[in-house]
Amino acid sequence: MHIEKIKSTDDLKRLTLEELDELAGELREAIIERVALNGGHLAPSLGVVDLTIALHYVFNSPHDKIIWDVGHQSYSHKLLTGRYKAFSTIRQYGGISGFPKMSESPHDAFGTGHSSTSISAALGMVAAKNHGSDEFKAIAVIGDGAMTAGLAFEGLNHAGHLKKDLIVILNDNEMSISPNVGALSAYLRKILMGDFYTKFKKETKLILDRFPKVGESVLKVAKKAEDTFKGFIVPGMLFEELGFEYVGPVDGHRIDQLIETFKRFKDFPGPVLIHTITKKGKGYPMAEKEPGIFHGIGPFDVETGEPASSPTVSYSEIFGRALVELAKNDSKIVAITAAMTEGTGLSEFVRTFPKRFYDVGIAEPHAVTFAAGLATRGVKPVVAIYSTFLQRSYDEIIHDVCLQSLPVVFAIDRAGIVGDDGPTHNGVFDLSFLRHIPNLVVMAPKDGTELKQMLKTALSLNRPAAIRYPRGSANEGYETSDIEEIPVGKAEILKNGKDLLILAIGNMALPALEASRLLADAGIDAAVVNARFLKPIDTSAIIRLARETGHVLTVEENVTAGGFGSAVLEELTKAGIENIKVSTLGIPDRFIEQGPQKLLRKELGLDAEGITKRALLLVGERQPGIQNKF
Repeated sequence: MHIEKIKSTDDLKRLTLEELDELAGELREAIIERVALNGGHLAPSLGVVDLTIALHYVFNSPHDKIIWDVGHQSYSHKLLTGRYKAFSTIRQYGGISGFPKMSESPHDAFGTGHSSTSISAALGMVAAKNHGSDEFKAIAVIGDGAMTAGLAFEGLNHAGHLKKDLIVILNDNEMSISPNVGALSAYLRKILMGDFYTKFKKETKLILDRFPKVGESVLKVAKKAEDTFKGFIVPGMLFEELGFEYVGPVDGHRIDQLIETFKRFKDFPGPVLIHTITKKGKGYPMAEKEPGIFHGIGPFDVETGEPASSPTVSYSEIFGRALVELAKNDSKIVAITAAMTEGTGLSEFVRTFPKRFYDVGIAEPHAVTFAAGLATRGVKPVVAIYSTFLQRSYDEIIHDVCLQSLPVVFAIDRAGIVGDDGPTHNGVFDLSFLRHIPNLVVMAPKDGTELKQMLKTALSLNRPAAIRYPRGSANEGYETSDIEEIPVGKAEILKNGKDLLILAIGNMALPALEASRLLADAGIDAAVVNARFLKPIDTSAIIRLARETGHVLTVEENVTAGGFGSAVLEELTKAGIENIKVSTLGIPDRFIEQGPQKLLRKELGLDAEGITKRALLLVGERQPGIQNKF
């Protein structure tokens, strides 16, 4: 096998074109086999195998810098750059990352995990040559989905202005995660429907009609050539206006054509954009047929494509079903997402209310301001975005929504530890960056039923509201069918106690309740409160119970800096309460690496046993020796 012999990209360059094609098949087999066991991003990685081979064949990584946008398509890149033996550990605890990571390999020129950063980063690297950096080539590989984001066009605009020797590879597979929408697609449609192109088609057909002997065959050939005409004429108009030399489209699965193109434009002076056409999921029929499902997938059976584990009801699914249920009785409710229809649980909403759904592409800031505009006209927008991606919308949340107190609901999926995708995707900052924003109600459910109730509550407030909920199963409480509103700012007392108060928020409430049972075995009577609301926080309940117990432990799956625990400390300080011991438990001041959610929570002390141990440390001096029980 060729793949086993490649220890560096120098070994790749010794292969013939025929051997390179064989290598492509081996890479695809390796990726399918490993993702089936570990889970991961299958369809995007399969789509760029041939492109990756050609890039490493022509360019000299790590001297030349290859920057993978988003990075979920970098599996073959890792296999070709000395990580074949470590590939079995991809996305595993202590293993290699599923995304490019600078600390992992010199071939990973820039760490990525979010979309549309590659052009700006590559341009910065090239510009560094003006400040003493050595000579090298910088190649940004960006998908057409990532090209829908404003940041990509900011990079293109600046690159065209600076006229640096930058190479941009546009990997066009007509998909991001959900089917593409947005400015680029609209621009192309506008041109193709414009006067020049329409007149060209009409006049060509009139000419052919005058020559019957030419016949139907020529018309068929003309029709087949139409897409090629579009590809050569139309995209070039856009990118050349931005100052780029446009090349393509090139077949992204013809290694020989890719190598020839890259060699020809490797030393081109100034910015060049090479447009490649690829198929997402290439080489695995089920991924080719359902690229959205196989974009990011858990372990699965290669033969059937079915998930390896039993399906469970997720928070995302519960949110989606509840939103449909509520929208049936309220025609003002609309849903908005940023190229994450399936991931945020909105597939059923799209089918039920297609005219009340907006996928804005990979453009989270626009999604928020677009929602604000809708809200000014009496519409009730629900913006469903992953916590880690909502970070990109921080200014819009403040300036466009909360400053004007517009009734936009933020459904924040994947909040907390997400697991195998690692630090780029862990949503552990949202409580901290949201709670200090005026006019915003912030809440987090303990289970599926509470999520449904909070969604109904948020839609009734006529002000900005955010609900954050985790990735994964939410079976507890789901069977309750009625959706009732929750009193805003009212905590739920799950258990009374006299020795200790455990204040938990969101998915930490049930582990805290379990910890209280373990504490009871140690002779400690702990009260447990499901805070439900970060803002407004239930100050009266917290102060009363803190005074009664004398010990307060806060628990959150968010960074402790500026989070829920900080909010509790502020309330206790404002109330002038003294002689109360407080401990805050949450995510420490570091980025959390990849691994199974359960394992990471255990390591961080964010499970029942960890909460118990922290509680024992807090109250231990009052009851000597009890720590030894655990």
